[in-house]
Amino acid sequence: MNIQEALKKFASFPVASFDAIAPGTSFVLAPHPDDESLGCGGFIASAVEQGRPPLVVIVSDGSASHPGSDAWPPQRLARQRQEESVHAASLLGLGADRLIFMNLEDTKVPTKGTRFNSAVHNLLELLSRYKCETLLMPWRHDPHCDHEAVWFMGQALKTLEPALKTLQYPVWGLTLPFETEIPKSTLTGMRLDVQPYLEKKRRAIQAHRSQRGLVVQDDPSGFVLPEHLLEKMLQPYEIFIAS
Repeated sequence: MNIQEALKKFASFPVASFDAIAPGTSFVLAPHPDDESLGCGGFIASAVEQGRPPLVVIVSDGSASHPGSDAWPPQRLARQRQEESVHAASLLGLGADRLIFMNLEDTKVPTKGTRFNSAVHNLLELLSRYKCETLLMPWRHDPHCDHEAVWFMGQALKTLEPALKTLQYPVWGLTLPFETEIPKSTLTGMRLDVQPYLEKKRRAIQAHRSQRGLVVQDDPSGFVLPEHLLEKMLQPYEIFIAS
């Protein structure tokens, strides 16, 4: 099916309770600082209210969003983006003690080899330490190299921990060209009603100021979150695809 048909399929997913979607403690695996707010902001706020704050791990440092800036070299931008994610998490009710930054280089998150294996090992230790039962990872069809790499990490964790419940959340995949073909067999899942947390999610997304064109002033070609993505992210439900 094409992506337009897939979006209709997502909209028809049954609305499920938080417990049905994510039993136990959850582990949210985000490729960049802002993906946790975009794809799972409502989920995070709901989990906090349930008394089960998730562990959120942000894999890359986000340092490649404005490569043309002299005022904001990669290390400074990475620090800025980390601070934005801490602030965004606080707006969702999540403490900084539940937020971990792996600081892998943006756009260069590995998909195999020694660095990949080391990252998976570190993630496996976190899963065990925090006794997580549900893993949320990016959707396989998100069209970004780091999202794909983090999906591979999630798959590796699933292989190593077969009892772990795994779900995928879409971000950029919702903006694919309409003619993009998606395997029909991959489209089962659930929706979480996040209407009660939508304003919190909106504020959390707004906290990522560098990605909204409000911080870096000397790179006109730098990244800015597009309105068409924000429109899709600020819906009254979040999508979780069976993995």
